[in-house]
Amino acid sequence: MNQIDIGKWSQRDLNQLRSSSDTREIDLLTTSVRDLNATLQAFSSNTRSDEASFRVLTPNGEHAIAVGIDAPLNVEIAGHVGYYCGGMNKCASIIIDGNAGQGVGENMMSGVIHVKGDASQCAGATAHGGLLLIEGNASARCGISMKGIDIVVKGSIGHLSGFMGQTGRLVAFGDAGEALGDSIYEARIYVRGKVESLGADCIEKELRDEHRAELFALLKQADEAHKADVSEFRRYGSARKLYNFHIDNAGAY
Repeated sequence: MNQIDIGKWSQRDLNQLRSSSDTREIDLLTTSVRDLNATLQAFSSNTRSDEASFRVLTPNGEHAIAVGIDAPLNVEIAGHVGYYCGGMNKCASIIIDGNAGQGVGENMMSGVIHVKGDASQCAGATAHGGLLLIEGNASARCGISMKGIDIVVKGSIGHLSGFMGQTGRLVAFGDAGEALGDSIYEARIYVRGKVESLGADCIEKELRDEHRAELFALLKQADEAHKADVSEFRRYGSARKLYNFHIDNAGAY
């Protein structure tokens, strides 16, 4: 690996980096997060996935690392990150070798974000696509207002997870906190452990063959298909009673 200090790169420097298949190390002790992100954002969606790989050193909980990427880059972050890591991700594969602060993968469109530790609240908030894989636990409001993302949490999820989930799938191997799926739309939630309570308009639903198939596919992506039995999970979704206003449901809005 080659360690580099980005500073202010010339267009020639960026072109040379784009053509390199080496993994480049960037140390945030000597490079600002702004310069790191500018470099990652300089790659286009036409970049081949094997053209550029990065390893980010000494993240030290900095916020907004690796945001706004629009290329199939490989980015490994060697340590804990702060708020909104990987936000607005498109196409990139981002590995976080530690814990993630609030809003990891917020509004991501595609690609993969793999958190090897725990995630704070609002993981995957408003995200439209891609896979967010969390090895540990996720705090409150995991998947809030999710719009197509797949979120797999190998631990437990906090209260109000899946709140206003529109589309996508949320999987928890552990337990779920209070008000799971509150005001949910068409997102699907799978929980293997116990659920503290269900939110407004969220109910347990039958786990049919098509759901077992999609759950198995998600477990396979998380490299857990050989360890977990899909029949151990329960499915939750919308009762569809809050789609249109009804005076009898006024207290639930």
